[in-house]
Amino acid sequence: MAGSEDLTPEQTEKLLQFQVAVQARLSEEEGTASAFTDVQRVPRMPLVNTHPSDQRIFTVARRYPQGFLDWGYFIILFPIRFLYSTFLDIFRFAYRLLRPDPRRYVTNPLGDVLNFVRMFEEVYGPQHPNFFQGTYSTALNEAKQELRFLLVYLHGDDHQDTADFCRNTLCNTAVITYVDNHLLFWACNTNSPEGYRVSQALRENTYPFLALIVLRQNKMTVVARIEGPIEPDDLITRLTRTMEDNEAALVAARIERQERNFNQILREEQDAAYLESLRADQEKERKKKEEREAREKEEQARLDEELARQQELENRKRKKDELRNQIPPEPDADDPNAIRILLKLPNGIRLERRFLRTDSLKHLYHYVFVHEAAPDDFQIVTNFPRKILNCQPTDLVHDPPSFEESGLGKSEMLFVHDNEA
Repeated sequence: MAGSEDLTPEQTEKLLQFQVAVQARLSEEEGTASAFTDVQRVPRMPLVNTHPSDQRIFTVARRYPQGFLDWGYFIILFPIRFLYSTFLDIFRFAYRLLRPDPRRYVTNPLGDVLNFVRMFEEVYGPQHPNFFQGTYSTALNEAKQELRFLLVYLHGDDHQDTADFCRNTLCNTAVITYVDNHLLFWACNTNSPEGYRVSQALRENTYPFLALIVLRQNKMTVVARIEGPIEPDDLITRLTRTMEDNEAALVAARIERQERNFNQILREEQDAAYLESLRADQEKERKKKEEREAREKEEQARLDEELARQQELENRKRKKDELRNQIPPEPDADDPNAIRILLKLPNGIRLERRFLRTDSLKHLYHYVFVHEAAPDDFQIVTNFPRKILNCQPTDLVHDPPSFEESGLGKSEMLFVHDNEA
């Protein structure tokens, strides 16, 4: 079985989740709080091609002693350094067997980055390249979005060349100017969980360690690794050469993004034009539908009106047939109770009919009403003095007064007035 040091970030995350689940289960059975209750989930590492086939690897060897005094100093201190490093490695190995490496549990990645920046300024001063104030994942996304090169520095506290590299290279004025003008710069301490997580992803061999990352073929790619105590001028030269070799990838990405943005804008304009045309067609269809519904409504109203008129005519005809049979027979001319009525219709037709003096005036009204030449809505008035005869029966007065009660004489001339004229 491979050692824990050889696990990938994905395997590390799964292992942490398994440990948390096991610890939570054991704590639940024992009735105690889990030691991992407040540990946040490890953020997913953005997809990065860490070992492309054309990756440049610059390994800078340490400078060996020069002169008799340097060699003497080196020989005297070598056993001490060897014993110290060996004892420290054995101690760390034993310690990790007893207790898992706490750096595997990423709880506050942003805090790890900010703590490193604060520590760097306390030890080496405020003159340094502008550190990216965010997590590694955020820095990758920022470089990808802005199509810029990202320079990653992993700080190893225990390495003998770290202090000299920070003082003489990172804090060099030329390096500061170059990095600030051309790169995003992210750094973290590998003794912190966030730095350790990035270290596991990039797999550095020694310190100081720098990785140059850029978007290439739609994937963030480590195009160069610089390992060892490099000098300021040499660092700038190698960064410049690598960036020039990979600038074409950024140019292609910019052109592709511009084309994608242009195509997106074109699609949006086409979609907007289509939606506008669709809205216009829908508006036309709505108006046509409203006009069609209005015509149908008018036609239906006309049909309803015609049907109502036909129904009214049928009802009137039926009513006339009923009333015609209710009119009493005409009395003889020599009947002493007979009264002769002469009616003049609005169209000039004259009607003559005899009624009994005791007959209700409703029979006179019905006689006129059932006549084909008479209007449907009418009043019967006397000539002189002019007055309207209340001869039409109503719901309140079913039987109007008789001819005699209305003061009509033996023979009368009456006029039929059309109320609709």
